Amino acid sequence: MSNIYKNKKVLPFFLLPAFLFMTVYLYYPFFMNIIDSFREIRVLGETGTKWNEPFYLNYKEMFTDPVVGTAMKNTVLMIIVTMVGQVGIALLLALLVDNIEKGTQFFRTVYFFPIVISATALGLLFNLIFLYDKGMLNQFRQLCGVMELVDWKDESHAITTMMLPVMWQYVGFYFVILETGLNNIPSELYESAMIDGASRWQRVKYISLPMIRGVLNTCLVLGITGALKVFDLPWTMFPKGMPLKSTFLTGTYMYYQTMEAKNVDYGSALAVLIVILGIVLSWIANKVFAGKED
Repeated sequence: MSNIYKNKKVLPFFLLPAFLFMTVYLYYPFFMNIIDSFREIRVLGETGTKWNEPFYLNYKEMFTDPVVGTAMKNTVLMIIVTMVGQVGIALLLALLVDNIEKGTQFFRTVYFFPIVISATALGLLFNLIFLYDKGMLNQFRQLCGVMELVDWKDESHAITTMMLPVMWQYVGFYFVILETGLNNIPSELYESAMIDGASRWQRVKYISLPMIRGVLNTCLVLGITGALKVFDLPWTMFPKGMPLKSTFLTGTYMYYQTMEAKNVDYGSALAVLIVILGIVLSWIANKVFAGKED
């Protein structure tokens, strides 16, 4: 049976279908998107008939578009929220669950549950929570004796209102990854540390965290790249960047330009920007968080 795995000649036959699939549905659209960002395209699905004048017009416009600056600033905030809120809270929950003897499966299910709910449904749910009139949050404030209603979707509260549901939704995703990494740590290490008199915090500091450093780095990279392209829940809650286009993210602004404003070529340029930012930030995160091999 082992001879089957030693025969490398059959590997191309298994790899070729996956390579063709990725070429047709990933690499070809990606390279065509780069070309489209230099052409004049106003209708989705059509090929540009002429090049922009100058050909880098869309990229030049990005540097002068104030909404791009707003979207970039909001996306940086989203990255920070992802690293601190999503991955940070997920790590804390994973460490807490890893140190209990009963109910582990219950907490895994509870924390992971928001991931299986449609982002559109979650957006509608949180819209009801943050309603100005009869919203759950304002009703709770009134029960506590605070009669003044707050518009949670005005310009001063909109960013926080948008980012809290996104953070809540994906905590469970990173929790499962980190919890799996903690479960792969040999129990003998903890037993030896306990015999040597290590406290629970010392076991976490000197065993758990170093052993899941690679998993934690993966979560951070996923969080950074995910923040760049997050779309569905923010768009459901704040379509077209309302209010006053102040809640646009890079992903939602790209969709707006492509589908709403009919600037398909400009949307393509924004997509290229997202890819470049994803590659650069992922590389930086790997350099900063990966650390040295032991």
